[in-house]
Amino acid sequence: MHFDYSPKVQELRARLLAFMDEHILPNEETYERQRAEGDRWQPVKIIEDLKPKAREAGLWNLFLPPSTSNRGAGLTNLEYAPLCEIMGRVPWASEVFNCSAPDTGNMETIARYGSEEHHETWLKPLLEGEIRSCFAMTEPDVASSDATNIQSRIERSGDEYVLNGRKWWTSGAGDPRCKVAIFMGKTDLAAPRHLQQSMILVPMDAPGITIKRMLPVFGYDDAPHGHGEVIFENVRVPVSSVLLGEGRGFEIAQGRLGPGRIHHCMRLIGVAERALEAMCRRAEARTAFGKKLSEHGVVRAQIAQSRMEIEQARLLVLKAAYMMDTVGNKAARSEIAMIKVVAPNVACQVIDRAIQVHGGAGVSNDTFLAYAYAMSRTLRLADGPDEVHAETVAKEELRAYQPKRERKELSPSEMTAPGAGVNV
Repeated sequence: MHFDYSPKVQELRARLLAFMDEHILPNEETYERQRAEGDRWQPVKIIEDLKPKAREAGLWNLFLPPSTSNRGAGLTNLEYAPLCEIMGRVPWASEVFNCSAPDTGNMETIARYGSEEHHETWLKPLLEGEIRSCFAMTEPDVASSDATNIQSRIERSGDEYVLNGRKWWTSGAGDPRCKVAIFMGKTDLAAPRHLQQSMILVPMDAPGITIKRMLPVFGYDDAPHGHGEVIFENVRVPVSSVLLGEGRGFEIAQGRLGPGRIHHCMRLIGVAERALEAMCRRAEARTAFGKKLSEHGVVRAQIAQSRMEIEQARLLVLKAAYMMDTVGNKAARSEIAMIKVVAPNVACQVIDRAIQVHGGAGVSNDTFLAYAYAMSRTLRLADGPDEVHAETVAKEELRAYQPKRERKELSPSEMTAPGAGVNV
């Protein structure tokens, strides 16, 4: 495995770093001020102002792989990884480049599994950044770490499907630009367990859709994006709205969530790097008990441990990206599961140490650390909890020690269980 940046990636990375330094980092206070002014559930002006600049700089739809569309940069997972890490340093930066969740996963899903009508109606405006989207899978009444539990129904009625269900953690539902949802529900209760589910495209202005409430995460409402509890009551959509066909929902979930998980992990490396930088600056600038914090052995040990953990996590993420590119998501299932556990835990640990070094300032909103911790901690649940992914790793590890007759191919849910839907 060679993780050297290609000339193309080096050039994109340089441009992206320059853009972040010129337009993103200097505007963090502007973003917070504008978001607090007026209606929090409207698009933030600074983001909208920066999007045309990102397009002009050729930094638009960087996530889109070459196999799905010619409207993006055509990067592999391994090529996109260092760029995604850079964007991850600021929570809202990825939206400026049209590379934010859940739109990235939804765009890839529609590109891969949608019809030409879906492409024209939904994919095109999403790629242009004209609209946004959400992903409605997780439900409050069942354990969503096992998505076969979902109770929502998609029932055929003539030339239409009728949708009924209660979803939550539907990230992006609060945004007024959110025009379409990918809804997961059961179409055939008599089918085998992993063939009962289907995915369907649903206009968010369809009659019968009610956004009941927006759910805060550790007190943060993530406006104007938000995470909605959404009621679907006798919502009717044309039969042509189904993706790939009835009973293909789990198949689509695996294709969608593999890249989505690695994007989260890439961004988390960026968050952890920035937290370590903040910790080092604070340690050099602050004095306690007669010497700088950076001269105290306990602080130095925390800095060293953080650096080692970040480097290990980054290498594992790059390995997973490389394997996804070369042998496919299915063969890389163990590596994908591993990074989904490792990356959020490393980010949480590094941010926690940075908070400790910052003292009271670390838990306030005077630094980015408190929100970064809340976001990173949430990602130990989103796209499947740690325990589900660890189980996947264990099963893969043990397969080599089982007699051939006892070995079985992992089911779709065991490979990479879809899990909770926050920011997927």
